[in-house]
Amino acid sequence: MTWVNQSLSTEFVFLAYPTHPELQLLVFLGISLLYIMILTGNILIVAAIQMESRLHTPMYYLLGSLSIVEIWYTATVVPHMLVNTMKMHKAITLLGCATQMLFFIGLGSTDCFLLAVMAYDRYVAICHPLQYPLIMTQKFCANLVMASIAIGFILSLQLVTFIFRLPFCHSRGIEHFFCDVPPVMRLTCTHSRLHELSVLVAGTLAIAFPFILIAISYALITVAILGIRSTSGRRRAFSTCSSHLMVVLLQYGCCMFMYLRPNASYSPKQDQLLSLVYTLGTPLLNPLIYTLRNSEVKGALKRVLTRNAFSKKSYA
Repeated sequence: MTWVNQSLSTEFVFLAYPTHPELQLLVFLGISLLYIMILTGNILIVAAIQMESRLHTPMYYLLGSLSIVEIWYTATVVPHMLVNTMKMHKAITLLGCATQMLFFIGLGSTDCFLLAVMAYDRYVAICHPLQYPLIMTQKFCANLVMASIAIGFILSLQLVTFIFRLPFCHSRGIEHFFCDVPPVMRLTCTHSRLHELSVLVAGTLAIAFPFILIAISYALITVAILGIRSTSGRRRAFSTCSSHLMVVLLQYGCCMFMYLRPNASYSPKQDQLLSLVYTLGTPLLNPLIYTLRNSEVKGALKRVLTRNAFSKKSYA
């Protein structure tokens, strides 16, 4: 009850936004353009997978789930960023900050676990091709997606509850664009090794653990691919994993640098730039990588766009 009363009266102020009107407009237009591209790219992938029967396979079901998570992931912070860019008073309540962090970390963790599930899917497809239809059933894939969401939000809830139970100092200025873990932790009055370790453990479970699963899957995949005698067979097997591997490297490169490091190495300006990369860059590049490097998705997108253009012309 005390925390609820405090949350109604306490405000955080974001300090990372530009104050010059012309620069504010430029940032607003830039973020808006990127957000529209993110939504368009991921929605097109979901639509192509939904409308094309040949893409109704476990691999593309998981890709569609990843795109849906990316849409919600960006929606938790980007619209609020756009509003704050043009506002004079860029503030958020304590309760609003906790809610934003809960969904941002929860969906980000879900993203990581979904990438691990997609790596497992490729492992089964390449290392156990005959058992693949029996293992990767529609029900099993749906259960893996639901488990990724559940684990992601359980870890996020525990982390957010831990952070917002700590006492905050009188300073309410967040050196960031939204409520992320490192900048909010800087506002707490309690800076002990135990608290830093607790956040590091939560980050390890959400980021490092699925990355280890991905690494194991790809180690086994590499052994299986090297065992293929024909060069064309090895190239074909690797091509089914290359897009996913690029997305993994991009996603985990940013996340590990941001969350799996000592609090002493925190740099506000550096983290602000990095946050834009994993909040806007990664959700934008994911559909581009899968589209440009996957002929089936590329072909499905062309058919969907052609079909829509033809239907509009017929209607006119």
